[in-house]
Amino acid sequence: MSAGPDGPEDRLRRFATIWSRAVFPVTSTSSTRPEFEEQLLPLARRLSEALRARTFDADAGKAVGAALVAAHCTDPEALSRSLDCVDAYLVLYCGTDGDQEDQRARSARLQHAMAAGFAQALRERTLAEQEAISAAALKAQGVVAQALHATEARFRAVFEGAAIGIGIADLEGNILQVNGALLRMFGVSEQAVRSRNVKEWTHPEDAPQTWKLYDELVRGEREHYHVEKAFYRPDGTVLWTNLTVSLLRDADGDPQYQLALMEDTTERRLLNLRLRYEATHDALTGLPNRTFFFERLEKALGAGEGQRFGLCYLDLDGFKTVNDSLGHAAGDRLLVEVADRLQSCATAPGEMVARLGGDEFVALTTGSDTEREVDDLAARIMNALIAPISVDGRELTVRGSIGIVEGPAGERSPAEVLRSADITMYRAKSAGGNRFELADPEADARAITRHGLTTALPAALDRGEFFIEYQPLVHLGDGSVRGAEALVRWLHPQHGVLGPDRFIPLAEHTGLIVPLGRWVLEQSVRQAREWRERHDGAGPLRINVNLSPCQLNHPGLVQDTVDILERAGVAPDALCLEVTESALIGADDDLLKPLRRLAEMGVDIALDDFGTGYSNLANLRRLPVSVLKLDRSFTQSMQQFPADPVDLKIVEGIVSLAHSLSLAVTVEGVETGAQAEQLRILGCDTAQGWYYARPGPPERLHELALVDATG
Repeated sequence: MSAGPDGPEDRLRRFATIWSRAVFPVTSTSSTRPEFEEQLLPLARRLSEALRARTFDADAGKAVGAALVAAHCTDPEALSRSLDCVDAYLVLYCGTDGDQEDQRARSARLQHAMAAGFAQALRERTLAEQEAISAAALKAQGVVAQALHATEARFRAVFEGAAIGIGIADLEGNILQVNGALLRMFGVSEQAVRSRNVKEWTHPEDAPQTWKLYDELVRGEREHYHVEKAFYRPDGTVLWTNLTVSLLRDADGDPQYQLALMEDTTERRLLNLRLRYEATHDALTGLPNRTFFFERLEKALGAGEGQRFGLCYLDLDGFKTVNDSLGHAAGDRLLVEVADRLQSCATAPGEMVARLGGDEFVALTTGSDTEREVDDLAARIMNALIAPISVDGRELTVRGSIGIVEGPAGERSPAEVLRSADITMYRAKSAGGNRFELADPEADARAITRHGLTTALPAALDRGEFFIEYQPLVHLGDGSVRGAEALVRWLHPQHGVLGPDRFIPLAEHTGLIVPLGRWVLEQSVRQAREWRERHDGAGPLRINVNLSPCQLNHPGLVQDTVDILERAGVAPDALCLEVTESALIGADDDLLKPLRRLAEMGVDIALDDFGTGYSNLANLRRLPVSVLKLDRSFTQSMQQFPADPVDLKIVEGIVSLAHSLSLAVTVEGVETGAQAEQLRILGCDTAQGWYYARPGPPERLHELALVDATG
């Protein structure tokens, strides 16, 4: 099926058309503009696919840059216009309806990759051309030698007709003859050239072996040599050449002359330098980019003994708000100003600032005393951000969070250092931002472990690595087991058994809490049915299951619960869903609606950790709860006798209020018999804690229930 008039293929074609129109005028090709467009179409498709791919592939951009060289787009302007087109139109015509900021960032990374691929391909093409020129020079050497031994007329035809510069000198370095091409390269007269000796044509950037090779040649020890060499022109500018010098012998084989063949490579060298700059510097701010920074960091980490490094990883606080409210153009101007300020902070030897992408910058210092220097550098950066930045007539306050890593060279890789700095920066951001923090190996290890657990969670659920333990709920009046709370555990292959405090927050952050919570509910309800069957239908033990705030907001909560109860054949009154007090503080009717529906069906709703938040007691009347679970912090003082009278009064008041609202009271964390007795006297209904039993397998609860039933 073909795409419609505004389909992806049509938009791709428009992008290729714009690209071809921009680049065709500066391309050396015999193709027509429509034919050239057909050459660019697969390159446009490659960029489009890279823009929309799940993971970023820099090789796609490099391949497109190399393909431009293969299509004879070797003029610097061709690359510049190509990058401008990609920047302006790739996301517009080939992007998706997703995160536009992310797509623009990916487009920028593709542009850098294109520039790098273009530079690499052009260098390889240049080397190939140099090889061809060297071969041609050797061939020319033979032709010139033959001409010298033949007729003067034939020699002149070769000498003057050559497209490359040719000069002949004697073995003492006196210049005897030069052709017109060489004179044009230097911009001087023949007399000016012949008045100088070869040994006077030195340049500070001459390779160390250049003059050693020359001496060997004039002594007759070598036939030729090839080097890249710079010369000064009379006006002070520099001429870069590929220079081949050959020895000419007379008819008897004795050394007689030296022959120099020169190709002007100045423009190509400048282009390569420009491409290198563009491939290693950020297009927006002009700062070194991630590629250049990693090169410098790798060099710093590979320095000798006694050398150290310090790294500041900066992320602007609230930068997304600027983009969202004022637009990306304003955000770009803000980044440029921030970059200028950061650049002024790192001017000492061994210091550099780079932009890694988005609003992330990094500053590096090297030397033998970076422990002090990196702190000073971070302080300078924070001070540089204090003054407001004017953007479109608005004064914007900029703040940043910095993670600092410092240490001796040679102990860590660049990736490890940057990861530690990134972790530390986020620690500074989570502490409120506008501050810097020093890297802490233990904090790094915790963050890395947390990340590992996060990425392992989905597969862990599929592999069945979770299991449930049950802690009994005991009636304080007669000591009977009335039910149990389901507590999920993770049997991790490397870390062993993990409690819910280690992975439930991660599951909530990733959204996995919904399928995990559904699995816990399903397993717990099935266990409640088994307990009922083993009690010969004497009445089901109630099962308490925790609900996270994320589950409360899930639209399928009520239907999932109904389906699970019906499939297990368990009555709703055998289930109690526990919701933390903090999750219901300020809850509106939309959030409470699913809980009310479940309560109307007969499912008990317990308000967990009561008393840990800002408890609005009057608010209890509108909540669809039937049980208050009193937090253990209220009853810790009751573990010893006598209990704190103030705590007794508080608990007594809460129990009285709860009962007046027809709410049962459950107490957590009961650890001693004195505590249990005191809570019974105060009127609490049920309790759980280590005094009765620690969380364990379902068989343990069955045993406790049987002991209770047999007296």
